[in-house]
Amino acid sequence: MNNKTLIFGTGPLGIWVAKLLTQKGEKVTVVNQKGKIKGFSHNPNITVKALNLYDSTQVATLCKDANHIFHCAMPPYTAWSENYHLLTQAIIKGLEDSNAKLIYGDNLYMYGENSFHNLTEECAMDTTTKKGKIRAIAAQEFLRSKTDTAIVRGSDFFGPFVKNALLGADFFLSAIHGKTVNLMGNIDLPHSYTYIKDFANTMITVSKNKECYNQVWHVPNAPTITTREFIKLVENEINQPIKIRIAGNKMLSFLALFNPLISEFKEMMPQVTNPYIVSHQKYQNKFGDNFTPLQQAIKATIDGLIHDNGISL
Repeated sequence: MNNKTLIFGTGPLGIWVAKLLTQKGEKVTVVNQKGKIKGFSHNPNITVKALNLYDSTQVATLCKDANHIFHCAMPPYTAWSENYHLLTQAIIKGLEDSNAKLIYGDNLYMYGENSFHNLTEECAMDTTTKKGKIRAIAAQEFLRSKTDTAIVRGSDFFGPFVKNALLGADFFLSAIHGKTVNLMGNIDLPHSYTYIKDFANTMITVSKNKECYNQVWHVPNAPTITTREFIKLVENEINQPIKIRIAGNKMLSFLALFNPLISEFKEMMPQVTNPYIVSHQKYQNKFGDNFTPLQQAIKATIDGLIHDNGISL
């Protein structure tokens, strides 16, 4: 029987799931609104289809004979309140008559501040934030659905193809070009960061183990260090100091008046003003400590940006 694998979404996580699966010789179908992936080199093992994921009928038609579905799609950050529940419900309804297994790429927003010092899969989903509650509801709905679902959760991620993130492309490109990098919160507190390829690899590993479904897994991360220590590793790689500008609450409140993304993120500030340490002991106990060392991950990120942007160091 042919293994039909679908990937919902062509953000950095969806792209890396596709790349890693095809590197293993598998064929995948990647789904987004336009049926195109900008700047993605042709790969004969990847088929790109246009699909409205908010239309359960379209989802059902495509997924009726699928084996594995990697859900890496989400609405724009500024439209979660309006669209996240609609997306979740369309996918759940579309999979009702499918025998496919779902692997859902999630974040950590649903956990409350009392858990930030040691975030495990058993922590209560007791956040008080609007976006955290949206994520918590989606996770509960997927786990209650008829479809076998594995939820894989990563922290703030970085790596090749990552743009809109605390340590996304803007951070690395500014550092490479000697410009001031903009950061938020307390960079001298420990903060777990997730390498995007480790996130994708974890989703693939979990997908192939039937006992992993209907539960939550945290991505294995390199040992947690402070954001300032992370910056030092980047400095070592680019062989030059990095100028830092940290926006406080007053500055963020001002910037939020003009920047919708900052406005939406502002409620999540406790994640960068408290220690934020993610445990992956559950995954480690089953599969081992499969994470990429930070210096290696940072080098791959910088090498990718240098290649894609024609930069010379």
